[in-house]
Amino acid sequence: MTRIKRYAIINIGVVIVVQTAIRCIHCNNKSVVKFGHQANGTPRCKCKKCGKTFQTEYMSHAAKPETKLLIIKMSLNGSGIRDISRVLSVDKNTVMSVLKKLKTVLET
Repeated sequence: MTRIKRYAIINIGVVIVVQTAIRCIHCNNKSVVKFGHQANGTPRCKCKKCGKTFQTEYMSHAAKPETKLLIIKMSLNGSGIRDISRVLSVDKNTVMSVLKKLKTVLET
């Protein structure tokens, strides 16, 4: 069963519903199921293929997978921690934790 994310776009009295299929952010698979809610109310999904869970929406900009990928790319290009923090508008401790997690993954 494919989960559908619905958006309502209101344009001069006309309502257009746009549907996008929710995909797993880890393996890009379409077969995801609802897996409860976070404490703040955002829904969680679980991938049937890889078994990992993820949120469909993020409250914090720093928690988005795209931001974490940018942190890794910028550090590989020689940007410092404070520089990354300033450019991406995230705390320097967030940058450090992402890089530490990357280090532990690369060491294993």
